[in-house]
Amino acid sequence: MTTVDQPVDVLLRDGSTVGLRPIRPQDAPEIVAMHGRFSERTRYLRYFSPYPRIPERDLRRFVIVDHRDREAFVVLVGDRIVAVGRYERLGPAAPEAEVAFVVEDAHQGRGIGSVLLEHLADAARRAGIGHFVAEVLPTNGAMLRVFADFGYQVQRQFADGVVHLTFPIAPTEATLAVQRGREHRTEARSIARLLAPRGVAVYGASATGQGVGAAVLGHLRDGGYPGAIVPVHPSARTVAGLPAYPSAADAGVDVDLAVVAVPPDAAAGVVADAAGAGVHGLVVISAGFAEAGPAGAAAQRGLVRAAHAAGMRVVGPNCLGVANTDERVRLNATLAPVLPAPGRVGFFSQSGAFGVALLAQAQRRGLGLSSFVSAGNRADVSGNDLLQYWQDDPGTDVILLYLETFGNPRKFARLVRRIGRDKPVVALASLARPVGPGVGPALDEAAVNALFAQSGVIRVDTVAELLDVGTLLANQPLPAGGRVGVVGNSSALTGLAATACAGQGLTVADGYPRDVGPHAGAAEFTVALAGAAADDRVDALVAVFAPPLPGQLTVEEADFTAAVAAAVAGGKPTVVTFLAGRVPVGLPGYPSVEEAVRALARVSRYADWLRRDPGTPPELPRVDQVAGQAALRGDTADPAALLAAYGVEVVGSAPAGTVDEALAAAGRLGWPVALKAAAPGLRHRLDLGAVRLDLADPGALRRAYADLTAVFGADVLVQPMVPPGVACVVELREDPAFGPVVGFGLGGVATELLGDRAWRAVPLTDRDAAELVDEPRAAPLLRGHRGAAPVDRAALADLLLRVGRLADEQPRVRSLTLNPVLARPDGISVLHAAVGVGTADARPDTGPRRL
Repeated sequence: MTTVDQPVDVLLRDGSTVGLRPIRPQDAPEIVAMHGRFSERTRYLRYFSPYPRIPERDLRRFVIVDHRDREAFVVLVGDRIVAVGRYERLGPAAPEAEVAFVVEDAHQGRGIGSVLLEHLADAARRAGIGHFVAEVLPTNGAMLRVFADFGYQVQRQFADGVVHLTFPIAPTEATLAVQRGREHRTEARSIARLLAPRGVAVYGASATGQGVGAAVLGHLRDGGYPGAIVPVHPSARTVAGLPAYPSAADAGVDVDLAVVAVPPDAAAGVVADAAGAGVHGLVVISAGFAEAGPAGAAAQRGLVRAAHAAGMRVVGPNCLGVANTDERVRLNATLAPVLPAPGRVGFFSQSGAFGVALLAQAQRRGLGLSSFVSAGNRADVSGNDLLQYWQDDPGTDVILLYLETFGNPRKFARLVRRIGRDKPVVALASLARPVGPGVGPALDEAAVNALFAQSGVIRVDTVAELLDVGTLLANQPLPAGGRVGVVGNSSALTGLAATACAGQGLTVADGYPRDVGPHAGAAEFTVALAGAAADDRVDALVAVFAPPLPGQLTVEEADFTAAVAAAVAGGKPTVVTFLAGRVPVGLPGYPSVEEAVRALARVSRYADWLRRDPGTPPELPRVDQVAGQAALRGDTADPAALLAAYGVEVVGSAPAGTVDEALAAAGRLGWPVALKAAAPGLRHRLDLGAVRLDLADPGALRRAYADLTAVFGADVLVQPMVPPGVACVVELREDPAFGPVVGFGLGGVATELLGDRAWRAVPLTDRDAAELVDEPRAAPLLRGHRGAAPVDRAALADLLLRVGRLADEQPRVRSLTLNPVLARPDGISVLHAAVGVGTADARPDTGPRRL
């Protein structure tokens, strides 16, 4: 959310950055200067007249706004205002506002108008405005396209030589798709400019050849990078045999990327120099920033602000660097002296030091990479940016991620759900979560693993597993199912493989394992593997080979390799364990049977996810996003009003501190009533005696009140009785990896102790909701266990969809608990709701685009 005191940085169509903030009265001179730079055509198209000078009266109205009925945003390149957009409400409390914007000629065509429209529409919606109107000259085709291409349902009317436009500004699936499509293209473009630069400047390479800067410079040069390499040095004429310059601009060549290896206090000068040379991005190898303490964190924020103001993105600081193995690029701007061979795997590592080990392991395994990025402190460029880039990169088929934290978890969940449908994403991700006020209890590891799997991410636990799975995906097709053929020359090993398959949820196919015996020759082994590869009952192969005792070797290593290669050529994924040597590069070999089967199982579960219909987010009647926002006041919420805005009715209740207040409440709500201890942890605890039901008259209520308050205190809740049902619990939490997640389970102490909850990341689809209802281990109680009538599971699924919609549209709602929800054959009743509220910027994936 953009506010008066909170400017934001945004990416444009060409991948560069600009600043956007609300207008200020002191911007008047800059507005006049920008107006003076307009061409006559731009002035005419915006103002319908030449409008050579802005009258003082109009200028004041431009720059003085109330941020509600009249709002304006400016776009800045550096300190210069290059565009302004504004809306003005059409009368007091009117639901419509006129919108207009203008962009300086030199910056037209970069997507600034679309960004302004996003931010203006967001601000207007929060001010209670539902429609924009605009007047555009028919010859202003660019402006008409901005409105037409946004996904809004625009009504046009031509009168008096002007096109009158009217359109609702409420977000729709169409507008969100347009917005996210632009986000995807701009972020991918910004990364492409970093990984395929026309030239690279290196700051901080010493003339002596010592130090980090000199090392990166040498790796660039020795890696065969074909573009210009420009060492920037204040005094040296040459560095590492290359001509050096006091400023990158002095080289007179196109430089897109700058590698920075200078101390933090020199970084500001580097940013200014790189900006002067037209650099698009910085790779900051230097340490001493946020990881070094508060002073370093302040320096890091200043570095990123300065870079964004100059249109540049930042990788790092404290990173290993970036690399691109494409033969046309051959970019090794990293601290690793040798990169893995070219391949089709994109690799992102948050840790710089860890990245060195990852690259070395990949090289030893023969795992080829397409590109590699180490983000270090991740001050700007993150794993989400790389996901956007790799989605459309024709040179990347598999994505590997090493993540220590999730800067924008909601966006990560959204991206991997989409990208995983085209390219597998494998993640080694920490379970660490932030601590502090408003942070709820962490999900257990099983729930987190399930969330990753449900989002299409193959989550692994170790570096070895990350590379195990990556190697399999890079070299083998996906299995068509979970039936495995095990072939080997050792009954012990084939039995171990079969046991491992069962433990990983794979099915050993009928007729397997097959043991060809320790004395089998190469031909027998080949026939057995080829037969398994051609077997219609087999979806994947596990091949195990243990050489006999010395002197009894009947299958040479080369022959074994040929046998496996023939099986792989059969088109079914094959994993190999060869206990007496190293499987040659190109075959998916593993040091143990268990590791081979585990990698195959992870890939098989991903293939199952691809085959599943993901469902769709259904249309939900009786949803009012604006009313939901109105139910959030400051740091509190009105739970009943918030849920009512999403079509969820909470059974009314009234607090009471005396028996007379309880009697009065019962009279208002209607007899019979329930009486509950008011403390949050007791309201549903029938087992502790904290709830008394079916109180039909004042006498019963008086007795129940005396009994209840003697144990639990004077404060109670009075609630009308509803028909009995199966008690369920619905939860909403913020997860560090996925943002808002919705959980469902049955009520009761036992299910709480067992953690019997199912979880899904929002937005929920119809399939997600149905699976949530059926997934808990206690779910048979909902389907008519032991002769009971089945409950209305469709009503539960509808409730979950509405909670998911609320979570998606109300970023300030950080937690929500509905407990109990009584499910019956004829519907459901929500008896209690508790809501936790956070700050408006708690989830940065909502609202208009910004970095």
